[in-house]
Amino acid sequence: MGADRDGGARRTPGRAVAYAACGAVLLAGCASMPDSGDLRGVESTPRQDTQVRVFAMPPHENASSSEIVSGFLEALTSDDPNYEIARKYLTKEASEKWRPLLSTTVLADGPGVESDRVGGREETESLSYTLTGAKVATVDAQQSYSPADGNYSETMHLTQDKKTKQWRIDVPPRGVVMGKSDFQRNYMPVDKYYFATNTTLGTSPHTAAVADPVYVRRNVDPMTEMVRSLLKGPTSWLDPVVRSSFPTGTGLKEDGASLTPNDQNILTVSLNDKAARVGLTKCYEMATQLLFTLQNLTPTVDEVELKAGGRQLCTLTEEGAQAVAARGSVERAEYLYFLDAKHRLVRLAAATNDTHPDAVPGALGEGEKELGSVGVSRDEDMAAGVGLDGKELYVGALVSGGPLGEPELTSEGRTQDERLSAPSWDAQGDLWVADRDPRKPRLLLLEEGVGDPLVVKTPGLEGRIESVRVAADGVRIALVVKKGDTSSLLIGRIERGEDGKDGERAAVSVHELRSATPELEEVTAMSWAGDSRLVVAGREKGGVQSMRYVQVDGSTPEGPVPAALSGVKEITASEDTRLPLVGYSEDGIVRLPSGMPWQKVVTDGTAPVYPG
Repeated sequence: MGADRDGGARRTPGRAVAYAACGAVLLAGCASMPDSGDLRGVESTPRQDTQVRVFAMPPHENASSSEIVSGFLEALTSDDPNYEIARKYLTKEASEKWRPLLSTTVLADGPGVESDRVGGREETESLSYTLTGAKVATVDAQQSYSPADGNYSETMHLTQDKKTKQWRIDVPPRGVVMGKSDFQRNYMPVDKYYFATNTTLGTSPHTAAVADPVYVRRNVDPMTEMVRSLLKGPTSWLDPVVRSSFPTGTGLKEDGASLTPNDQNILTVSLNDKAARVGLTKCYEMATQLLFTLQNLTPTVDEVELKAGGRQLCTLTEEGAQAVAARGSVERAEYLYFLDAKHRLVRLAAATNDTHPDAVPGALGEGEKELGSVGVSRDEDMAAGVGLDGKELYVGALVSGGPLGEPELTSEGRTQDERLSAPSWDAQGDLWVADRDPRKPRLLLLEEGVGDPLVVKTPGLEGRIESVRVAADGVRIALVVKKGDTSSLLIGRIERGEDGKDGERAAVSVHELRSATPELEEVTAMSWAGDSRLVVAGREKGGVQSMRYVQVDGSTPEGPVPAALSGVKEITASEDTRLPLVGYSEDGIVRLPSGMPWQKVVTDGTAPVYPG
């Protein structure tokens, strides 16, 4: 069978030579396939240079049924924009009904193929084959990725034309199916951006830009495809908490046109008449969504020009977009915070190599209360600290002389591990913390960090919340949840109701929790590390602790993994990926500058955090 990213069995040398000889063309006939008889599983293509485009070949005259099956499955992994070559393996009626964009099923390896006929001769005008494999993930019609498991089994039926005697598939598999390595070669993850609803960024007039990750085919005009995907609206999981500024029904004026920036990195996007009457403010928001989305895909777009109804609507640069909406990945933290040997809150300038921390101004830096964990607000004006025993939560301003009042919250848990988690601040200036008391486990929200805590509803949650981190956009939350002997990283959607007429507080709830680490049995530490990416320290079943990046949808992002770090106890990162990863391990506080090994900051520090 074929290779995946992590190794495993690979194609035979003869087949590898065939690829080299064929150059950028994937030949159903060039690959080694049987003329007749039993059909072998279609191997998954080894990982290749992603800049090489791969094309398929149509079926040759008098191709056997096995060659038709193999050729069709190979064609599914090519860079054919509309799967026109794959359709040549189907009957006319099947081609008209087949909808390859409805779903993509990803298998651990290329699909295995089992013939349902007895013997090796083709003595009938109708044959069936069963495609098999172990499911890894699915990508739906919205291009949204979801981890999957279990066995894949789908029947594919072939018929032989009575006049031409040519074999063709009359019942193809639903959508597209391919192995993991072919999926990684064909598809890439990209974030498209919408605006958070029911959320304001503290005292800032900005709205929050929210990343909505999707997968697009990397060599099939991804820029145009991302614009089309953006215009269609957010994925169903994110839709309840975001909005798009594009009027309903907005699409490209020429649906078949390809979008390309000019030599000044300006991209002109001509929209249909649904957008012809938008005002300037709305147009700037539309252009901001486009810029954030396309700059996540490529650095070659510096400015967007929008047109509709035969006129220019607006133009917007990156600087203008940042004035419209805030994106976590460009909001740089001023300081890195942690606890010193006396359990006081101290800080270092975030973007330096400094190793001499200063106590923060205010009571939390004066050591009035020994702290075990901390959280700092995103504007870096406030901080919250949980006492060394995990029992009490204190909140104080980071200003000289700032007093520390009574605890805002007290847990009744019997041990430190059964009391309060480390706190986390959201973009609105509200404070989140989990009470891990097994007799009364709760996720709590303190508005602006003070007052009576609001119990956050978590429908469908099974297990106890161990740690909490809210995304910079304020509408997504990462929770480490322990159930039995396993702990998982779950991503949920934060929904906020409206305040009642009689001063009744709005309900807050977390919905549709989904796993971001389906392969891990234990999650030790986690932190947001981008608009839709997190860094996780954990362990697979039967494995040792490792560190990795994961996407909120449970997929693995492209790029290098963090350098190994032994004995990881806590970890923090910023959505701004320019700032180094920081951990607390058996060596104390350490940081990982880009392209460098881990570097020791201090030996006797604990609980490192960036704001958030």
